[in-house]
Amino acid sequence: MTDTVVARIRANPKYQELKSKRDGFGRLLTVLMLVVYFGYISLIAFNKEFLSQKIGAGVTTVGVPIAFGVIVFTIVITALYVRRANGEFDRLTREILEEEVK
Repeated sequence: MTDTVVARIRANPKYQELKSKRDGFGRLLTVLMLVVYFGYISLIAFNKEFLSQKIGAGVTTVGVPIAFGVIVFTIVITALYVRRANGEFDRLTREILEEEVK
C-alpha cells in the first residue's frame, strides 16, 4: 500500500474504533490471564498445604483440578478472542478497506 492509503486508513474513524476495541480487549484478556496464572503460581509458592490436600480417598490433590482449570481458562479466553477477532474485528477491517482502498 502507498503511504497515502495508509494515512487515510489511520485517519478513518472506524480504524480508530477498531484499534481501541482490539487493544482494550487484548489488555483485558491479558490482565485476566496474568491474574489466573500468577494466582496459581502464588498458591504453589505460599500455600502448598492447600494444594496438597487430597480429594477423596485417591491420590489426586486439590492442585490438579486447579491446574487443569488454568489450562481450560487459557483455552476459553483464546476462543473468546478468536471469536471476536473473526467477527467484529474482521467486519470493521473489511469496512475500512472498502472505504479507503478503491
